Amino acid sequence: MMEIMDQTAGSDLPPVLHKSSRRVSWLLVLVVFLVGLCAAGAYFWTNVGELVETLAAREVAPMPGLSPEDRAALSEIQSGQQKASDELAELNRSISAQLADLTRMSDQIAALTLRIDSLQNPAPTASPPHVPRPTPGHAVSEPTKTLVRSSKPQGPVSVGGAPLVSGPKPDEP
Repeated sequence: MMEIMDQTAGSDLPPVLHKSSRRVSWLLVLVVFLVGLCAAGAYFWTNVGELVETLAAREVAPMPGLSPEDRAALSEIQSGQQKASDELAELNRSISAQLADLTRMSDQIAALTLRIDSLQNPAPTASPPHVPRPTPGHAVSEPTKTLVRSSKPQGPVSVGGAPLVSGPKPDEP
């Protein structure tokens, strides 16, 4: 314990600050490492397509340990794969052409069906019913019927809502 006291007395900085400089250096190294790792990941991410293309384009290099029979078999397999790939591409083109022809014929059949239906069932013409109209010179007017109402009611009328009692009529004894 005395040694720590002597060391601290000799320097102006407390011992806690001496240890923190070591922590800062480790933290700085860790940050630099992470930044480098992120930069490498970003570079790989942007160039991953190119890497895949170069790996796919590269042919299998003959291994020095393969016998001539194995090399011949490997080249036959590769040529068979290329031939099968070409045949599949040709079949896909043929199917696409047949599908286009099928849709064209289907559209033609639908148009012909509509035409046949329209010829078999002619649409009724929408003509108004024929109503004979009188000519202006010979027009006959019909008498109009009007109802004539009397302006005054006959008999007593209740205005307040109370029932009316009819009294004796003047011509009755």
